[in-house]
Amino acid sequence: MTAAPHAEHGPEALCAAGTELYERALREGRVSGADAEAAPCLVDFGLLHPAVADLDRLEPASPALALHRLLRAFEERIADERRREQRLAETFEPLLRIGLGQTAGAGSDTPAISVLSGFDRINLAIAEALADASAELLAIHPYTSHTRARAERHAEALVRDQDLLDRGGRIRTLYQHTLRHAPSVLARYELLRGDVEARTLDEVTERLLVVDRAVAFVPGSKDRSLALEVRHPALVDYFATTFDRLWQLATPMYPQAAQQPSLDGVTHRQRAIAALLVEGLTDAVIADRLGMNIRTARVHIAKLAATLGSESRAQLGYLIARSGILDREP
Repeated sequence: MTAAPHAEHGPEALCAAGTELYERALREGRVSGADAEAAPCLVDFGLLHPAVADLDRLEPASPALALHRLLRAFEERIADERRREQRLAETFEPLLRIGLGQTAGAGSDTPAISVLSGFDRINLAIAEALADASAELLAIHPYTSHTRARAERHAEALVRDQDLLDRGGRIRTLYQHTLRHAPSVLARYELLRGDVEARTLDEVTERLLVVDRAVAFVPGSKDRSLALEVRHPALVDYFATTFDRLWQLATPMYPQAAQQPSLDGVTHRQRAIAALLVEGLTDAVIADRLGMNIRTARVHIAKLAATLGSESRAQLGYLIARSGILDREP
């Protein structure tokens, strides 16, 4: 009777036959080549390799070393995809300036999408949109360590936001968790009066402003020196719906902050870092995704490793998976 063909799978979904044989190889130190025919994935993934003294037998690779190598491969593929994403964005940036600025809304002289160039022009367009607003402002403000808005821009934003609130409008803002205790953010809410509320998430999208669910502003370049003013109803509705769904997942910050509980000694922020660690991301990428500097990220990683009893980066990923902390809600 012919054995069933071995189904293709990745190392993150090791088959039952492969798991059983690898466990036996770890306990006994080696298995026969014939035994491995039922699970060729173990050789493909480098979990088994021929013994030097007897090529008919296979010896197991150390789980810690194998895990580190496989995570490294994932990390390299992710880095390649991010480089391709960057090249694609750079290729289309000059085309957006030409094409999107000429895209007109159906039956209207107002462009559905306009390209705004320069911080002064962008801020003027936002101010004009807010001056005509009467209902609400939805905003997402990610942390960025490489840009610092000028003090006068903060003051201008505070005045136009207060004007909207004075007209009976409301403001909803999403930040990253790292800004929950930022002095500049807290000072803003001490000065505003009216229907204003803020919540936080581990990760947020790029900057987004939606005014009266009629016009949206999004970055048009990485340094934010370009912005897109979007008035296409379907796109604006999409942005507003995305904001609403993120809002439901977020943790209240103002006017009444909700406590972020820990789970088995692992804090909320450490759980967020753990989720990115198992993706194979580097410390720098994790810090950028969660809006913190790399030194702070490494402090949290060290604390997480100490809590789980890890002695190496490779072992930490394994222990995170075994602990189940990513499978349970706090």
